[in-house]
Amino acid sequence: MKRLIAVLAAFLSTAAWAQTAPNDTRARAERDLFERVVEIPTVAGRGEMPRLTALLAQEFRSVGITDIRIQPHGDTQSMIVRWPAARRSNLKPILLLAHMDVVEARREDWTHDPFEFREADGYYWGRGASDNKAGVVAIVAVLKRLKASGFQPNRDIIVLFTGDEETQQDGARLAASEWRSLIDAEYALNSDGGGGAIFRDGRVRGFGFQTGEKVYSDFRFLTTNRGGHSSAPRADNAIYQLAGALRNLEAYRFTPLLNETTRASFEATVASDNGLWGATIRAWLDDPENMEKADAVEALSPGSTRTRCIATQLAAGHAPNALPQRAEATVNCRIFPGVDPAEVLRELQAIAGREVRVEVIDAAVPSPASPLRADIMDAYRAALSRKFPNAPLVPVQLNGATDGAYMRAAGIPTYGVGALWSWIGDQSGVHGLNERVVIKAFHDQIDIWEEMLRTLAG
Repeated sequence: MKRLIAVLAAFLSTAAWAQTAPNDTRARAERDLFERVVEIPTVAGRGEMPRLTALLAQEFRSVGITDIRIQPHGDTQSMIVRWPAARRSNLKPILLLAHMDVVEARREDWTHDPFEFREADGYYWGRGASDNKAGVVAIVAVLKRLKASGFQPNRDIIVLFTGDEETQQDGARLAASEWRSLIDAEYALNSDGGGGAIFRDGRVRGFGFQTGEKVYSDFRFLTTNRGGHSSAPRADNAIYQLAGALRNLEAYRFTPLLNETTRASFEATVASDNGLWGATIRAWLDDPENMEKADAVEALSPGSTRTRCIATQLAAGHAPNALPQRAEATVNCRIFPGVDPAEVLRELQAIAGREVRVEVIDAAVPSPASPLRADIMDAYRAALSRKFPNAPLVPVQLNGATDGAYMRAAGIPTYGVGALWSWIGDQSGVHGLNERVVIKAFHDQIDIWEEMLRTLAG
């Protein structure tokens, strides 16, 4: 009981401390770097990425990390940085991942200028503060700390900062293919995955250990015919045919699936939930091929139990008084790791029927889930415990996409260990309005990265 009281007291003091920025010199410098990084609007098409890569390169050089490559591609840049091992080593490198680009933000929509860094109400505010510039700064800051302290890594540490994760992801694709020799590693640690959730009273719900993510692919449902005058309707109306195919898709249920990560994640939920939700999951885990039990879980946790495909865009017809000659819909799929995208295409064609053709718009890059590694999990758990004793560490699989998908596809196991945390119920504004991070969470993540890398590369 005394230990519980002490832990809660520590958490409550954490919550209070999060209302102000730290005053020590190192943390202030890291906060100031964060400000400069956030205020460079690295949105696709603005041409600002060279400013950010130049700033980050100078930060690395300031502590003697000089193997820096700026890699232009398209209208942006990515960068690769290598800190060589102190002496020749048979250990393969560790790769650290983050992305430098951010989603567009319009000044008229935000309460304040999205590219004006602000410190207020216990948060750092600005576009990219959470996704993913906090991760970028954490990696820069932790390598500067380690280098300045005299730390000597026992293997190369490589950094890959990409410039188009939010759009084309060519930086990750090229890194995993044409630049592979520059980034080849035993495994990657991704700042754009993982993270924690904390109740306002200081209780920790847990931190995620992300080992996989769904595969992204867009398909087109398309039907065409000769059309004609609207006064003479025909049975093969393209819009009706497309509508029928989409109704079939709406009702269709893909096969439920589990892998090592999702089962571990669900088991963790069952262990902590003695109510109806825990019982619902338990019933499915005990009978994983039961569609109805899987559907009960899917209803409350969409996308977690299977591949999901959903219509996202429509276009049809050419005139109000003419029969449509063409009708099409974009169908976005998030494919469960290990499922063959070609099989999803065949399944969609069967759903759509003979009158509607299904085409691939954006081909999927198959990306298997990474195996749960005890050494990485233990290092992450130990680093977290310095800030959050006994915090649950839960394997997770993302429904969304990160650059890590390309690394896994290339055979580099990748783990989301971004230690940034947020208050439960709080709105971080990622991809939306008024993006922000908790001040203490920003600084905590750097400490956690430091402890983790000292273990894994020391």
